[in-house]
Amino acid sequence: MKNLFLYGALLSLAATGCNTSLESSASGERPAEATVAQYSIEQFLANEDVNGGYLSPDNSKVLVTSNRSGIYNLYEIPVSGGEWTALSQSDSSNLEAQGYFPNDERVLFAMDNNGDERYHLYVREEDGAVRDLTPYEGARALMYGFSHDGESVYFASNQRDNRYMDLYRMDTDTETYTPELIYENTEGYDINEVSNSGRYIALGKAINTNDSDLYLYDVEKDEMRQVNKARSANSAQDFSVNDDTLFYTTDEGSEYRYLMAYDIATDSTDKIYQAEWDVWSGYFSHDGKYRITVVNEDAASTVEVIETKTSDVVDFPTYENGDITGVRMSRDEGMMTYYVGGSGTPSDLYVFNLATEEATKLTDVLNDEIDREDLVSAEVVRYESFDGTTIPAIYYKPKQASPDQPVPALVWVHGGPGGQSRQNYSGLMQYLVNHGYAVLAVNNRGSSGYGKTFYRMDDQNHGEKDLQDVVEGKNWLAKQPDIMGDRIGIIGGSYGGYMVMAAMAYEPEVFDVGVNLYGVTNWLRTLRSIPPWWESFKTALYEEMGDPDTADSVRLKAISPLYHPDDISKPLMVLQGSQDPRVLKVESDEIVEAVRAKGVPVEYVLFEDEGHGFRKKENQLEAYSKILTFLDAYLAGSERASVE
Repeated sequence: MKNLFLYGALLSLAATGCNTSLESSASGERPAEATVAQYSIEQFLANEDVNGGYLSPDNSKVLVTSNRSGIYNLYEIPVSGGEWTALSQSDSSNLEAQGYFPNDERVLFAMDNNGDERYHLYVREEDGAVRDLTPYEGARALMYGFSHDGESVYFASNQRDNRYMDLYRMDTDTETYTPELIYENTEGYDINEVSNSGRYIALGKAINTNDSDLYLYDVEKDEMRQVNKARSANSAQDFSVNDDTLFYTTDEGSEYRYLMAYDIATDSTDKIYQAEWDVWSGYFSHDGKYRITVVNEDAASTVEVIETKTSDVVDFPTYENGDITGVRMSRDEGMMTYYVGGSGTPSDLYVFNLATEEATKLTDVLNDEIDREDLVSAEVVRYESFDGTTIPAIYYKPKQASPDQPVPALVWVHGGPGGQSRQNYSGLMQYLVNHGYAVLAVNNRGSSGYGKTFYRMDDQNHGEKDLQDVVEGKNWLAKQPDIMGDRIGIIGGSYGGYMVMAAMAYEPEVFDVGVNLYGVTNWLRTLRSIPPWWESFKTALYEEMGDPDTADSVRLKAISPLYHPDDISKPLMVLQGSQDPRVLKVESDEIVEAVRAKGVPVEYVLFEDEGHGFRKKENQLEAYSKILTFLDAYLAGSERASVE
């Protein structure tokens, strides 16, 4: 069974098979004399963001989450297409669909309080009544799927001890919803998977940010055994239907992760799927008819769906200039849902009948006012860093850019540490590119997806070698004939926001402006104030970053931009959510005050009802429009705009 909450992020899957074209090409060449239309932020935000795609028990409807109201709410769509039905009307906190109940049309969803990440699980009854299933004050709950028979649901909660997530089973009876503690987590394990019968629980134990041990807990015998035999990165993916096999990914003896099968009875393993990149996941449909395998291939993903008995590969439709994302199968294994999109076009939802091989498009998320051909598809590029290390990056070049009409540019740094910039659609990137800014999204050393050696290259030297990779990205941009080499800024969120501030403080002459979205500025405070539910990961995080309560504190202070405001001399913009539990508001408050005190232009945008990222359309509108105004004033030149 899959952890629907933790695996809620949509995976970009390259499609193969019979041909079905998108309405127009996202990367098609336009006549030389044609011009690119410029769109407002209101027009870009009129694009709808849809996620989820859970088929109802009778396969007649699909449950999704959408921000069409400005807040993420729940909707049903008929599988034949047509009119949507709103199932919720939240005007404050965002909702996230977790699926239909297996045997009726009750809906399970998650919701936190304006981004504080203290999620509760709720049920929407068939009559529309809503009930909080996990009303534990100050605690969070995460769903771990329904039992195979559909009579119970598994969830984890830190209500007993806010540091650790315990596992519960709750019956799905409409009168009781009684939870039962089935695993008390006193040792700081990460819950990975629950077997179909509920007898086994797969648990992880982080060693560092790459390596983790994998354990199998037998609920009936109250016994724990370790699955992996050597230090490596191990993550449970799924159990076989009859619970005799645990499937997991590992990088033991390899740069990249591959899929393994662990025979529970014999304590033996067998490699069943390997690629030249990381295997991200490998899981099964409800009764094991299909296996879905996802590979992270050069910042995009490829999928293979096979019939387990015949090893025949399912023949997906193909979509010109579009990838398949977010595959989900119905419990009867007859239908699946997925999204089609790419770096140059937002994703639409489809439903696919496996028997008839018919695909039906259920959404049309691109604003009718935007010409798809005005959007830019990403290009994967590579450049050499200061020490010869090859750095991959995702490049978005405005269609209007040329040697005769060069444009300003931005280096984009992803979150993490250990994240990855991917070939996915980004409304903010497209908005900036459409308005004449090239964007180079760098995957500096320490990024995931390029092997464990590359991933570990930034351990305990953040703000140093990883920063030099970013500087070399700027140098690569400056050499491009269609880029204004003297007008290049840096932008990033979370860890990327830290990299913005590190660049401003430690390489003050390299970038012309910085845009910091909720970035760390004081590692000592951040590492001491991580959310309590990160306790199981804290040791691993400290191994990568350093322990703030040891001699590591000297280096952590040295790489914290808050202690070096005198060196920041270029215009700076900072954006922050007040409810952020990861990077506290005080991080941004203090760096803004310190830099302003030196007379440097600083714009500060604060959202009281957001957390680690901005999800509400009204806040995105304000944030993105102010970013463009700031860049127009301080990077492109004052002739384009002025900061209010």
